[in-house]
Amino acid sequence: MPEGFSDTAVIDGLVLPTAAAFAPTGRVFIAEKRGIVKTYDSIADTTATIAADLSDVVYDYWDRGLLGIAVHPNYPAEPYLYALYSYDEKPGGGQWGDDCPDPPGANGDGCVIPGRLSRIALDANGVATGGEQVLITGWCQQYPSHSIGTVTFGPDDALYVGGGDGASFTFTDYGQVGNPCGDPPGTRGTGLSLPDARGGTLRSQSPRRPAGEPVSLDGAILRVNPETGAGLPGNPFAAATHPNKRRIVAYGMRNQFRFGFRPGTRELWAGDVGWHRWEEINRIPDAADSVAENFGWPCYEGARRQPGYDDLDLTACESLYTGAGQTKPYYTYHHKSEVVAGDDCPVGGSSISGIAFENGSDYPAAYRGALFFADSSRGCIWAMPIGSDGQPDRGDIRPFAAGVVRPVQLLIGPGGDLFYIALDVGQLRRISYGRPIAVASADPTSGEVPLTVHFDGTASSDPDGDRLSYAWDLDADGAFDDAFTATAEYTYTTRDSVRARLRVTDSTGKADVDTVIIAVADPPDERPVATIDSPTGNLTWRVNDRISFSGHATDPQEELTVESLTWQVTLNHCYTAENCHSHPVKPYERTATGIFTAPDHEYPSSLELTFTATDSDGNQGTDTATLYPETVPLDFASTPTGMRLRVNDADSRTPFSRTVIVGSRNSVSAASPQGADYWFTAWADGRARSHEIVAPESRTTYRASYLTCTVNGIKQPDCGGATPSAVRGLASFGGLAKARLTWRNPYWPGVGGVTKYRIRVDGEFAHDVGAGVRSTVLTGLAARRSHTFGVIPYSASGAGPASRPTLIGTGVRSWYGPATITAGDTVRIGGQYTRTDTGAPVPGVGIRLVHRPAGETGWRHVAWQQTNRDGVVVFHRRPDRSREFRLLYHGNGTFMGVASAWRPVTVE
Repeated sequence: MPEGFSDTAVIDGLVLPTAAAFAPTGRVFIAEKRGIVKTYDSIADTTATIAADLSDVVYDYWDRGLLGIAVHPNYPAEPYLYALYSYDEKPGGGQWGDDCPDPPGANGDGCVIPGRLSRIALDANGVATGGEQVLITGWCQQYPSHSIGTVTFGPDDALYVGGGDGASFTFTDYGQVGNPCGDPPGTRGTGLSLPDARGGTLRSQSPRRPAGEPVSLDGAILRVNPETGAGLPGNPFAAATHPNKRRIVAYGMRNQFRFGFRPGTRELWAGDVGWHRWEEINRIPDAADSVAENFGWPCYEGARRQPGYDDLDLTACESLYTGAGQTKPYYTYHHKSEVVAGDDCPVGGSSISGIAFENGSDYPAAYRGALFFADSSRGCIWAMPIGSDGQPDRGDIRPFAAGVVRPVQLLIGPGGDLFYIALDVGQLRRISYGRPIAVASADPTSGEVPLTVHFDGTASSDPDGDRLSYAWDLDADGAFDDAFTATAEYTYTTRDSVRARLRVTDSTGKADVDTVIIAVADPPDERPVATIDSPTGNLTWRVNDRISFSGHATDPQEELTVESLTWQVTLNHCYTAENCHSHPVKPYERTATGIFTAPDHEYPSSLELTFTATDSDGNQGTDTATLYPETVPLDFASTPTGMRLRVNDADSRTPFSRTVIVGSRNSVSAASPQGADYWFTAWADGRARSHEIVAPESRTTYRASYLTCTVNGIKQPDCGGATPSAVRGLASFGGLAKARLTWRNPYWPGVGGVTKYRIRVDGEFAHDVGAGVRSTVLTGLAARRSHTFGVIPYSASGAGPASRPTLIGTGVRSWYGPATITAGDTVRIGGQYTRTDTGAPVPGVGIRLVHRPAGETGWRHVAWQQTNRDGVVVFHRRPDRSREFRLLYHGNGTFMGVASAWRPVTVE
């Protein structure tokens, strides 16, 4: 850490803590993954009180659980705690019970659950007075990660809530595995197909679905009423018919696990966990405005197209690539790169897991208002100071803390200091500046009664060299009143495990506390001994294997029962030998035996089985077994060689191999076209260009075939079974609320030729036409907006590249002479045509003047002329009786047409 900073534990002894919240009174609430919320009077309180127990409804499995809490900013006047968790409910009813049996398998068909947001009323001691008030149940989540995440209050007193995409993290998931969430265009229970699938990760793009289709909360940030959970007025989709859409203020994220507000603003900053390449920090300039930011997942990862999904040619992504695109992230860093050169943080994998802004601390001026962000995989925290433009400076990122143990939340607490939750060691920790550092030691730390212990605090220090005062709590009664010197002595007469504490205070009143545990009448060599009997360390596993475990424990002081035994199954995912992170899969409590299913995950990874025995004094003994997977190399080849093939999210040129776990599901894709003129024709096993494979037991080769249509520099008219090239000579012509598209055959149709053409408007399916058709008319278009059309040729081998023209929308401001004129006078009828995207004039397009006698329905042609360079057209006419006039757009190959408003002209 930078000089003068210290990192100390303020609350420990927690069981997989995930989130903390500070009340305005100083009370602390801490969530544990299993569904327990603990409360402390302050950070000096060492005794936890159970504020709420939601373990019966929280689904504590893998990365799921109780992951977010918030306390009302007006607490205790508004005595409410908000909990955001994975809800243990099977589709159709019942519970999974913190397990995922096979079938369906955690990473097979998936154990599908929703997420839940609840409000809990508290008493004066921060303890729940009754049950939870459910505000939202949603977030259809198929796979065991990317669940819900943050719940927090904004400066507008609205509640902001986030949840991940709930999709697979091992393969490109577009809803092809069962589609249990019932995503369009299919039905629940039937896997979706390319290219129109809108499920899986594409639930993050559900606000873009056509009207009438269901909208998911996955991959979105919500702004809701803290009393009802309903979307608030002023939200971007406040007028939508679907209640989920009304809640959404930003979307297109994979796992925006942690986010928060910049103090004094309505800027919301979110850390979005990437797949294999990029971590993102996303900025929403005003979370309460009418703009819904779309950060692009899964079509984009970081600022670039996500290659695994780009290769699938998904309609939902193609329309985003050719349309408005994504809201680009504020900052990104690559998994294989250092955030700051020489920052001592391992590379290869990343999980951005904390976002917070400095606010009112004693930190040096360089850190005032700085953005801090954490990565739980790298075990690091960085600072991004404020730049000259008033925003965090992406060019001035500084290492702040390295070697941090699994930080899964950053937050600002008492004194304005940065606090973080350290998941694996069960602590809430504080990073302070200029505070003294308390160091307490004891001799001995265990022994029989009566036990006299000498305590020493002389190793304590102050970074400013201030004189320290000392206060000891040796009897663990919570009061620092047992001694006031640097050393102390105390005699224990009761058999117990005592947490003795030293508090040191400098001359400015800053303080720090250290703890030392004294085991009275319980020497260390008499702690429980836990032994794993099975499985042994030489066991290897395949995906979906059922692994049995058993163990026994002894204690020289007492007879242990199964009530004292616990097991923890953990998946370790390693990017390099130095860079691993763990996923707690499932705990097993009060049992000596059990069985679990080996999960699906990318390689390299391993399973860790930890067996713990706890005696009546709280002393523990553990034993650990590491279980490695059975792997298989998969070989990838092409004809001709050197083609680019993708396996999961990594692509290489053939030939190459990938080592995977036997039984794992893997996505493979053959990009097409490649180079100047190579087109995919088929996989040797006859599967689709993009599909999934389950890794077999033995080494297997997967070969993709490509054809070129150029022989000796001459294009060939017949190229085997390859898909067609883009259509030729595509032209578009816009008229009044309609468009005509005309085209010629693709350059080479392949054997069997083109079977059909698919027409799309703004990325959405319009209709198919036959192979012999060369034009189509599209009606019912919005004339005052721009439209992009697509014409895609199909052969028996699949879709070829699309050709996409765009017609730009126009608007017209029309005018007339007086409504009543004298017979023989001339009336002036005119208008100015402008582009809807830029407001620029539209010159040189044909405009027709039409009229009709008042009361008739049919229009008659009067005259025709073109707009001038200012987009203006003017007609002068002498009506012989009452008439109604109108300007009609005659059509153009660049612009969409519009009609002017009309009103009658009366001749007297």
